[in-house]
Amino acid sequence: MLYFPAVQTSSAVAVPLDLAPWFDGDDAAQDQVAAAVDYACSTSGFLAITGHGVPTPLLDRMLDVSTAFFALPVDEKLRYHSGDAAANRGYAPFESEALAYSLGVDSEPDLFEAFNIGREVVPDGIPDPAAKTYFSPNVWPDSPANMRSVFLEYWDACEALGHTLCEVFARALNLPAGFFAPYLDRTPSVMRVNNYERRLEHGQPKPEQLRMGAHTDYGSLTILLADPVPGLQIKGEDGRFHDVIPPKDGFLVNLGDLLAEWTNDRWRSTVHRVVPPPADEPGAFRRRSVAWFQQPNHDAVIEVLDVCCDEDHPPKYPPTTSGKHLMAKLMGPRAGHDVDVDVAFLAGSD
Repeated sequence: MLYFPAVQTSSAVAVPLDLAPWFDGDDAAQDQVAAAVDYACSTSGFLAITGHGVPTPLLDRMLDVSTAFFALPVDEKLRYHSGDAAANRGYAPFESEALAYSLGVDSEPDLFEAFNIGREVVPDGIPDPAAKTYFSPNVWPDSPANMRSVFLEYWDACEALGHTLCEVFARALNLPAGFFAPYLDRTPSVMRVNNYERRLEHGQPKPEQLRMGAHTDYGSLTILLADPVPGLQIKGEDGRFHDVIPPKDGFLVNLGDLLAEWTNDRWRSTVHRVVPPPADEPGAFRRRSVAWFQQPNHDAVIEVLDVCCDEDHPPKYPPTTSGKHLMAKLMGPRAGHDVDVDVAFLAGSD
């Protein structure tokens, strides 16, 4: 019998999850982890994960090296800004994007700066057009000297954790063990390091301007490391936004649009945003976040899972490819308008 929640309600919190029993426990313990994940993904779409196995010193090094880069003068950081928005690599300056465009909402540019990387080595067998679209070369600054090594070590840790989470997802959905693995062996996943910091030269935000506009994530899942500084909010079923703080030495994990479509909306891709600090409170209110976005293989055909549809719940979404879905979502916030992906740059690349 298929499982569809009679009513999907959101508590607008990140559901706590200790992942340690998945690594250490027996079948019963793993079933409990999978059940907790199913509940979280069906309700809030956000999990607060501990017991994940990523060393705390690596988390600290990742935040420290990011701090060192963003402390560089603006002119120095702009040396690593790519003029190709589709490449999704290198430095993204303050107010250069508006994430709300991904939901079709006109908005002021967002109050953050960022640095993006993708997979360091193009997987074997990727044709040149796809490599150019999905596997642009990374841009590595001269300073800080250890930025490349720390970023890549952290990337590998997140990718391993992402694979583990997908094993949990398969169990939660009553799919065979290893179901998602063939979709994740050549992924065009992306890591984005964000810096939110109030500076005198930026002036006061415009009315309704946000640090990051309301949006959903695009791929299968996001693993987020962030400072415990207020700002991140998720939208509940009540239509209101609610504050979420990451767990100590842990991650926030949320689902992306592609996985929501894959599960026929049994699981949720939840709208979230980052709001500015109160205007009457002084200080930089610095908030660092590192988002690792898992994106299935660019040419993977994604269609509603059989376990998530039946006669009473027919598929809501037509088949798509992971890559086309990603690029359609990605380009709107950077172009400031809807983008015809096929015409713009995807012809022949899937």
